[in-house]
Amino acid sequence: MDSQRVALTTPASIRDLVTFQDGAIVSRVLLKNRSGTVTLFAFASGQLLSEHQTPYDALVHVVEGRGIFQLDGKDHKVSSGEVLLLPANIPHAVHAKDDFKMILTMIKNPEADEERT
Repeated sequence: MDSQRVALTTPASIRDLVTFQDGAIVSRVLLKNRSGTVTLFAFASGQLLSEHQTPYDALVHVVEGRGIFQLDGKDHKVSSGEVLLLPANIPHAVHAKDDFKMILTMIKNPEADEERT
């Protein structure tokens, strides 16, 4: 069995599962299967992911700090406790305004798969 899955079968502090590293983006996969993934990210202040898109619907849950998501050309400021949906096949980018932690839940979107074929 996946050691990460075993470790999370008991309560854990989400903030303690990844730590910030200067000048870096750190991630930890919490769950992965055919339907999608749940990943915890820690962005050091100023870090960014350039514009990209995926065939997955992605739900962002901000755990700590503040970030800016550019979604289909529009900026969305998010902070601790907020969520944002990133629909499949829509261009998006992420910029950490401060040290910033988020949970990213990516779920396969069968309709998005059909659009690509």
